[in-house]
Amino acid sequence: MSFTLVLGGARSGKSRHAEALIARHPAPWAYIATAEAWDDEMRARIAEHRARRGAEWTTIDAPLDLPAALAEAGARPVLVDCLTLWLTNLMLGEHDIAAAGAGLRAALAGRAAPTVLVANEVGLGIVPENALARRFRDLAGGLNQDLAARAASVHFIAAGLPLVLKGEP
Repeated sequence: MSFTLVLGGARSGKSRHAEALIARHPAPWAYIATAEAWDDEMRARIAEHRARRGAEWTTIDAPLDLPAALAEAGARPVLVDCLTLWLTNLMLGEHDIAAAGAGLRAALAGRAAPTVLVANEVGLGIVPENALARRFRDLAGGLNQDLAARAASVHFIAAGLPLVLKGEP
């Protein structure tokens, strides 16, 4: 399993950096999108992301089933954006998060093509005041730590600038 994990805060430039990492490999590329458009603001964000990508990208919508989306991407270089929204979808749907994480790890282990995962680093802020937010923060932090330990490369993005925490740039 060889993949890159790109972490950072909201609007830090994670997606642009991840897109540039994938673009180092020959097209066509697959973009696995985990976001769901529940309101106008989210629809606008999704449209912004799609407009930034060219015809070389195929979008695979996967709000819940990342292993199936990774299989669908096949041998193409793939970008998963983002694990934080995927975790949110799992939590809100009351899915088995441990089983979903195991499925993701198995799917990543089976990939030979370049793979970049994007996730928010949620552990830099204050302790949330409610139990659901604390559970989300804890699960996201655990997922990030687990994947960072397995990743060949980990990049942290702040203000659009990458800091390589592990592996090669």
